[in-house]
Amino acid sequence: MSQILDQSTLLFASVAVLVVSLLLQLSVRPLINQGHLVIEVAPENRTTEDVPNVPAPPVRPWFSFSFYTPLLILAGIYVPGTLLVTNLIARLGAFGAVFQRDYSPLLACASMAWAAVHMPLIVVAWFAPIQILAAFAAIAYLYFAVLMFFAVRTVFGIENRVAVGSVCLSIVPVAAAVVFWGPLQFILGWVASPFFLFYAFYYLGGEFRSLGSGLRRSQNFHRMLESAAINPHDAEAQYQLGLIYQHRRQYTAAIQRFTNAVTIDPRETDAHFQLGRIARQQGRLKDALGHFQTVLDQDEKHHQSEILRELGAVYIAARQYQDARNELAEYVERRPYDSEGLLYYGQALEGLGDAAAAREMYARAIEAARTAPRYLRRSTAQWSRMAQKLYNEKK
Repeated sequence: MSQILDQSTLLFASVAVLVVSLLLQLSVRPLINQGHLVIEVAPENRTTEDVPNVPAPPVRPWFSFSFYTPLLILAGIYVPGTLLVTNLIARLGAFGAVFQRDYSPLLACASMAWAAVHMPLIVVAWFAPIQILAAFAAIAYLYFAVLMFFAVRTVFGIENRVAVGSVCLSIVPVAAAVVFWGPLQFILGWVASPFFLFYAFYYLGGEFRSLGSGLRRSQNFHRMLESAAINPHDAEAQYQLGLIYQHRRQYTAAIQRFTNAVTIDPRETDAHFQLGRIARQQGRLKDALGHFQTVLDQDEKHHQSEILRELGAVYIAARQYQDARNELAEYVERRPYDSEGLLYYGQALEGLGDAAAAREMYARAIEAARTAPRYLRRSTAQWSRMAQKLYNEKK
């Protein structure tokens, strides 16, 4: 999925869907013609009563589709629905801004995933009976869900459990489309007509082109950084590339880029800070402590003093509660409304046996998260939940 974001285009992904969909339609059509997928009309509804030996004409199944239908469903229903669901769960920000930024990257990933999972079905449809095809189709769509999990996680940089929830709930828009398939099929056919497409492109060509701007901008920025990283003395380019991979949760690539940055310039404090954060998340406490100590030596107020909070979190994980308390007490004094820092401070106090003070810190963390600005609600929500759980345990 990361390579798709860096190298693919919406045009290529769309053509891939159209080609695979056309081949799939040609593969399934013989099964329909052979009667495997034909829905017979009940005898009482036949219109050939005067000729009893002539069978009634078969009715095409409701799930018959045109070769362009999957692309329209992906572009007009599934991807916008997934964006909306993910935004509601992860609180990414204003939906308009999220749509403009992430629609084209997610559509490219979803289109490539759809094409990939349906390619084996083309072969199965040619050589296997309908029962085998149905079994393979079920497996294919499970694999599509797996691919979409990685797509959602890579595009939005969200946690695994949030990505799983988003993929599971993304079936809701598709289910709604199935329920209203009759009128929807008419609308999709109308939208795909050459007459509509001509006037839509004529009057809204700029708007359609802007749908791919999010993917183009990110690819151009990535290529620019890759070009700059050729310079063996450009530590900033290595650091920026590391941030991209860190957002995509590709920690191995991110660590390599951040390491390159500090190798070029040992004073690259930001790279040391991110290396420490990744090490702490991975449980490598000794490495995290080394990087954070380097940051502290270079700038004790780095990242709005968050270096103190990160050091405190490392000490808590190592059960060095007194050291954690020393760092976090100073951090909370500097930033008294940071819910994450208040939560860690409460855990440090609890580790030292001061339950009353710990409970007070948990209450402050809950209040800080509740009164945080709207754009910070996503980042503070998890600390609020953790603080609430620990607060209730102390009642």
